[in-house]
Amino acid sequence: MTKSNPQGPKRLALIASKGTLDWAHPPFILSSAASAMGWEVAVFFTFYGLQLLLKDFDAKVSPLGNPAMPMKMPFGPASFQSINWPIPNLVMVLPGFEQVATSLMKKTFKQKGVPTIQELRSICVEGGVNLIACQMTMDVFDFKKEDFIPECSFGGAAAFLEFAADADVQLFV
Repeated sequence: MTKSNPQGPKRLALIASKGTLDWAHPPFILSSAASAMGWEVAVFFTFYGLQLLLKDFDAKVSPLGNPAMPMKMPFGPASFQSINWPIPNLVMVLPGFEQVATSLMKKTFKQKGVPTIQELRSICVEGGVNLIACQMTMDVFDFKKEDFIPECSFGGAAAFLEFAADADVQLFV
């Protein structure tokens, strides 16, 4: 898949390796933006990022794995919403905290007009982004092709690297 026309569109090659709510947005936002700009785009979903191509998934926030995450409240007066709430690690391990953090982040995204992961994924599909499910990861985690959205493709690292080798921008997110 080498770039046959040096005057052709720019290319973006992304590797998406994480499937939490906060890590799901970057590959879809970057690839949808590049696609809208007329770029050729391929995203290789591997390890936990593979979850983002499942027909049914519900990405969650993992506050414990992200100690720099600010906690802002999506409700109340503006002065309350502007406070950066430092959350001690001990609180992050309490049962139910992940669900609370996920709910707050989803509510904040909605209020700020940020599309859901499913909406961003649909925008990418409509824009012709090549969403590639890593075959090795599928084998490791016992996924079947039927588990994934029909618009994705399946391949290994070598197939993706053919595209990435000629990409103008390569990112690992």
